Amino acid sequence: MKYKEAKLILKDGSEFIGKSFGYETNTNGEVVFNTGMVGYPETLTDPSYSGQILTMTYPLIGNYGVPGKKKENGLLKYFESDNIHCRGLIVSEYSKNYSHWNAERSLSDWLKEEKIPGIYGIDTRKLTKILREKGSMLGKIIFQNENIDFYDPNNADIVKEVSIKESITYNDSGDKKIILIDCGTKYNIIRSLLKRNMCVIRVPYDCNFFQFYFDGLVVSNGPGNPKMYQKTIHNLKRAMEHDIPTFGICLGNQLLALAAGGNTYKLKYGHRSQNQPCILANTKRCFITTQNHGFAVDLKSLGEEWQEYYVNANDNTNEGLRHMTKPFLSVQFHPESTPGPYDTEFLFDEFVKILK
Repeated sequence: MKYKEAKLILKDGSEFIGKSFGYETNTNGEVVFNTGMVGYPETLTDPSYSGQILTMTYPLIGNYGVPGKKKENGLLKYFESDNIHCRGLIVSEYSKNYSHWNAERSLSDWLKEEKIPGIYGIDTRKLTKILREKGSMLGKIIFQNENIDFYDPNNADIVKEVSIKESITYNDSGDKKIILIDCGTKYNIIRSLLKRNMCVIRVPYDCNFFQFYFDGLVVSNGPGNPKMYQKTIHNLKRAMEHDIPTFGICLGNQLLALAAGGNTYKLKYGHRSQNQPCILANTKRCFITTQNHGFAVDLKSLGEEWQEYYVNANDNTNEGLRHMTKPFLSVQFHPESTPGPYDTEFLFDEFVKILK
C-alpha cells in the first residue's frame, strides 16, 4: 500500500516531510508534543487537544490498535469523549500491524473515519527540540503543496466547540448532586464521580447552573486560553460568593484562579504526558500525574486566603490551589488519569468529604 506524501510547516519556516496514514486533508493548529508512552486512544479523544496538532514523542504508535465502542452509563468505556479532538497527529513510526485483546481496528482506519490527518516518518526528536527551544508553535499539515493559513486556537472560543449544548443527568438517585461544568470534560471525571455514587448534572460551560439544586461544583478540563471564557468565570464568582464546594481540574484550576481575582499565563511549551511529578505543598510527598495544559496560574496574583496545593517538581509551576477557610480546591493535573497513573484519584474522595 502506498502512502501519500505530506508536509508539516511550522510558523518559523521549519518544514518536515512525512507520509500520510490518516485522512488526507490539509489542517492547521498549534503544534504541541506529548511524552506519554501509551494511551493514544484516550489522548486523542481528550477534548483539551481541540485546535492542536499533536506530536507523540514515543517513537512507535499504533501497535495495539483501537478499542471498540462499548458503552457504560451512556459513556464510551475506552475513550474520553465520542470523537478525536486534535486537528492532526504526528508520529515517528506508525505500526501498520496491531495486536491487542481489545482492538477492533487500526489507528489508521480510526483517523480516516474521523477525518483526521496523520503523518509518520517525521523526525519527532528534532521537532520536539524546536518546540522546547522556541515554544509551542502554530503549524499546518498540507498535501500537494496546497496553501492554507495558520490558525491560533488560543484566540478562539474553542470550549464552545467541545462543551455539550444541553444538560445531561447521570445517576439521578445518587447520594449528592454535583454540577459538572463541561468545558470539554474527559469521561473519566464523570466515571470517577459516579463511582462514588454522585448524581452528576453535566451542564454547558456557559450555563447558569443556579437553576438546579445541587451540593457541589466540579469545573472540568478543556482547551484554549482560560481568559476567553468570561461567562464561566462570572458564574464561578457567584458560586464562590455562596461558599459552594468547588473542585477544579486542569482548565478548572485556571478558571477558579481567575474567578478569585488571580491571573494566568501561557507556558512556553506546556505539560502533556503521564509522567509529570507533582509535590504536595509543604511536604516531601511526590505524585506522578497525567497532564495536558498550555497555561498556568500565577500564584502570586492571588490573595493571602489562597494557598498552593501542589507544585510541579520539574519547573515549580503551580499545580493546584486550596482556599484557607472555604471549600474551594483545584488541581492542574488530572486525578482521573486515563491515560496514566491513578496516584491522585483520592482527590475525588477529598472533594466528596467537603460537600454539605
